[in-house]
Amino acid sequence: MRILVCISNVPDTTTKVKFSTDLTSFDDSGVQWIINPWDELALTRAMELKEDASNPVSGVSVVSVGSALVEPTLRKTLAIGADDAIRVDANSSDAHYVAAQLAAVAANGDYGAILCGIESSDYNGSAVGGMISEILGIPSVSAVSGLKFAGDKVVLSRDIDGGKEEVSVPAPFVAVVQKGIAREPRIAAMRGIMMARKKPLQVVPAVEAETFTAYKSFAMPEPKAPCRMVDADNVKELVHLLQNEAKVL
Repeated sequence: MRILVCISNVPDTTTKVKFSTDLTSFDDSGVQWIINPWDELALTRAMELKEDASNPVSGVSVVSVGSALVEPTLRKTLAIGADDAIRVDANSSDAHYVAAQLAAVAANGDYGAILCGIESSDYNGSAVGGMISEILGIPSVSAVSGLKFAGDKVVLSRDIDGGKEEVSVPAPFVAVVQKGIAREPRIAAMRGIMMARKKPLQVVPAVEAETFTAYKSFAMPEPKAPCRMVDADNVKELVHLLQNEAKVL
């Protein structure tokens, strides 16, 4: 079985957010790009499954939708251990459009499992994984925190209220993973970085797909009010501020 891990290229959380002067697009100048944290955990789990000889995993591929700007991030996944990478040459601005591109790649390959992070840290839409399974007509399981093989079955664990539940699914399937699927993301070693230069990174054209969303404008959040210090003995003033300024009482 080959595993396909969907990778989103997202700004580092320390990035200072900026928009274009007309507030209609994100200004990506000077942005440090990283692997979406949930996708990175998915990749880590895929690598663990491949490296355990008792599992029927023969290879791990990664795929991302975007311009050439995505390629350093894909090279990092190759350095971590993925066997090959695919970049769909398209603008990843709409969840359905992205899902259609990823589904097309999955349909053209012999993948038994497709892993997606539960959301991307920039748009937080949590929509792409489910859309991929719907487009492909295959099962999907969301909020997956564990994935293992048990004989000829794939067992997925999900966190639910009061505990966990386990479900088994036939391949191919989509697993939308969350925190817990792997303990810590892997750090690329120097040997892996050197090997990544020789691993295949294929660029494929986008397929025709509909978009259902558009961004009219962006706005920065209002600046936070300055911190107010209240004397510990001045309870009356504290209550007044909580009632009339913070409005939490």
